[in-house]
Amino acid sequence: MRQVSDSSAAQKVCRILKALSSPSPQRLTDIAVGSGVNKATALRLLEEMMAEGFVLRDPQSKRYVLGDEAITLGLAMQGRDHIRDRARPAILKLADLCGDTVLLSTRSGRDAVCIDREFGSFPIRANYLDLGMRRPLGVGAGSLALLAWLPDDEVQAVLELNQSVIEKKYPLLSIDMIKQEVTRSRERGYAMLLDVVVRQMGGIGVPIFGRDGRPFASLSVAALTDRIVGRREMLVSELKKVANELSNPTQSMQANEVIEIQ
Repeated sequence: MRQVSDSSAAQKVCRILKALSSPSPQRLTDIAVGSGVNKATALRLLEEMMAEGFVLRDPQSKRYVLGDEAITLGLAMQGRDHIRDRARPAILKLADLCGDTVLLSTRSGRDAVCIDREFGSFPIRANYLDLGMRRPLGVGAGSLALLAWLPDDEVQAVLELNQSVIEKKYPLLSIDMIKQEVTRSRERGYAMLLDVVVRQMGGIGVPIFGRDGRPFASLSVAALTDRIVGRREMLVSELKKVANELSNPTQSMQANEVIEIQ
């Protein structure tokens, strides 16, 4: 678990707010683990944030959620040029075209956060990733796409920090496996994971690049493994087309660039 005892109070508050960004109400223990802040300090800060309206506590379940003031901060971002707004029409079209779940994710530290989702018409849906949910970078196709095109040293640092969480929550994945998938993703120009996050389910993802040439978001399709494998070429082609349109005009996806991970 991340140790933040030497962090400032402001940093601890920010980490607690990140832990609360999950769509489900959180226990004090969950918040302490997710933020790396010890329970006593987390409780004190939560009480202060409750007094300011940034956090609410359910009197029956004793669980915490974001309050109205925190939601107001999110609303203040509306009107800015946000990737979610620009990507929304394409996500709707992709979901209609492929019939499966289309996901838009962005990076938050060492995690990927789902910021938009659209279901297709196929009756068996990949509905295990809700809006606002976090996953360690490398877990899931969209998350892997965010990780794979980072510099080698950053990939290594992220995986070292996420190792304990991945080993605990995702027993079918390993750090060595993710490193191998990073290399494969760079070789073929897209990320693909099958049957390792959720059994019989898979995904294909591609990065969306910013002005600095770094991935800041990813677009992915999640579906039954057979549906991913059987339509791989079509899915990759459509995902890359949209990702290139959403990336900074001066950047293009380097599909054949190979960088070895040590």
